[in-house]
Amino acid sequence: MIKLKSQKQIEKMREAGKLLASCHQALRKLVKPGITTLELDQFVESFLLERGAKPAQKGYMGYPFATCASVNHEVCHGLPNKNVLKNGDIITIDFVVNLNGWLADSAWSYGVGTISQESQRLMDATKKALYKGIEQAQVGNRLGDIGYAIQSYAEKKGYSIVKEFIGHGIGRNIHEDPQVHHVGERNTGTTLKEGMVITIEPIFNKGMPYITMKSDGWTAVTFDRSLSAQYEHTIAITKEGPIILTEQF
Repeated sequence: MIKLKSQKQIEKMREAGKLLASCHQALRKLVKPGITTLELDQFVESFLLERGAKPAQKGYMGYPFATCASVNHEVCHGLPNKNVLKNGDIITIDFVVNLNGWLADSAWSYGVGTISQESQRLMDATKKALYKGIEQAQVGNRLGDIGYAIQSYAEKKGYSIVKEFIGHGIGRNIHEDPQVHHVGERNTGTTLKEGMVITIEPIFNKGMPYITMKSDGWTAVTFDRSLSAQYEHTIAITKEGPIILTEQF
């Protein structure tokens, strides 16, 4: 069942989103060669706790960390660890903020040091596709319009989309209805209504779209070990158009 949010509830989620965005802005300065993903995870947890928020992922379905940190060919849900980031790596940091019981969710890919043009193009295309999906998050449009916009852009740029991991509704819970796929056909799927709050979070691979799981039971990786990138925002559907609750400035 889709839970529509009031304007007041969306404002509470916007506050969580602002905090999340400010944390990502701080991470930009920290992501560099020599740091570990575990250090980045500890930074995020401390950042949130010091500001009266909680890392909503920690403990969710047994997940042990505040963030997911996925490096290079890791698609998503990478476990923070003591491995040092190297010049040329790309890393996606994904986390959910719980501020006073309301949640916001955003993932962002970062280049470590000096990255290749190939990596930069992948990251740029994935981010652009996210915003093309957001453009379709209008009252009266349908979820298939979002998926179609993202899929069309991926095909235009020559990248594949990971279909196993999708966006979702969000509010007081991390995962609510509806499911938001990043492939689709126009004029299909659930109609978007004022008060819906969803995440859009495409994952693009440089190679094949197929994935496999690491032995840790959490981390998804590209089957062919090709590079992967992901960008995600939390979006409120309003009569005035989509509002990005996790926008970075």
